[in-house]
Amino acid sequence: MGTGEFYLDFAAITFTVFCGAFVVLVLYLHKEGKREGFPIRHDGRIDELDNGIGGLPNPKTYKLAHGQGERTVPGPMPEQYELKATPTHAHPGAPLEPTGDPMVDGVGPAAYAIRPEHPDLTVDGAPRIVPLRVDGEHKVHKNDPDPRGQAVFGCDGAQGATVVDLWVDRAEPHFRYAELEVGDRRVLLPMTMARVKRDGSVHVKSIRSDQFKQVPGLANPDQVTLQEEDKIVAFYGGGTMYAMPGRQGPIL
Repeated sequence: MGTGEFYLDFAAITFTVFCGAFVVLVLYLHKEGKREGFPIRHDGRIDELDNGIGGLPNPKTYKLAHGQGERTVPGPMPEQYELKATPTHAHPGAPLEPTGDPMVDGVGPAAYAIRPEHPDLTVDGAPRIVPLRVDGEHKVHKNDPDPRGQAVFGCDGAQGATVVDLWVDRAEPHFRYAELEVGDRRVLLPMTMARVKRDGSVHVKSIRSDQFKQVPGLANPDQVTLQEEDKIVAFYGGGTMYAMPGRQGPIL
């Protein structure tokens, strides 16, 4: 190449532009991915908030479906319920020691998120999960056991409730919950936490028979809100660790 002459390597230029655009895209997606869950709270003796690398994206306001209002993210952090537990050590991520009944207080595996107090909706705007007494279009298949009217047993082998109805998911037609009668209360049991035997009896391994009366209830007997679902599932999930003393601590 003579003096004053130059040439362009289009392959190298294209590759460089691609790499630069890819880096910009990764940084953009990383920032946009922090619209929920940030700032991160680092627990310890003093709670600290962290916005992560690159900070938070600019707030955006989204209109919710079926006239349920608007939501701005990132926005003010939702109000949290009182944590009735204390860290066993000062370092972040230390195990929590419950100070009361962890299943009722929402500690550890019984913890739940703060969610809206309205039911999940179908694409048509109707409540998605309802009891069969509300939706007569669904029923128990003739080849499956019908648990309605049957006993519900806890992990201690004793009867703690009776099934009075089933709640169907209209969007994905299958039963989400069994409605139980416990004394003068009605509570829900997630079907994923239950085993229905051929005789229709229901067996639950996560909680004891006497703990069915502590399951979080419903404000409306014919619908369940997103917040109520989180509390109910968290209660049964917490029982896998806290229902029996032998479930806590190492196996060996």
